[in-house]
Amino acid sequence: MHLEIITPDKKVYSGEVDSVKLPGAEGSFGILNNHAPIIASLKKGTIKVTDSKKHVENFEINGGVVEVQNNKVIVLAES
Repeated sequence: MHLEIITPDKKVYSGEVDSVKLPGAEGSFGILNNHAPIIASLKKGTIKVTDSKKHVENFEINGGVVEVQNNKVIVLAES
């Protein structure tokens, strides 16, 4: 699936990933390939991204919103 992490200043990440773990406002949750469509608010925390080579990358955010649809994940982060 394709992931984009965007802040007001720039696009922080864009690429194909295997999984994404997000700090949801109601608790952390993960997204895998073929996830059902969802829109959720995010709190301050860490986004954990795992690519197809099992390389893990972490991004700190101060909150935001995530949208998942048709194997595309868009995170609009506050910073």
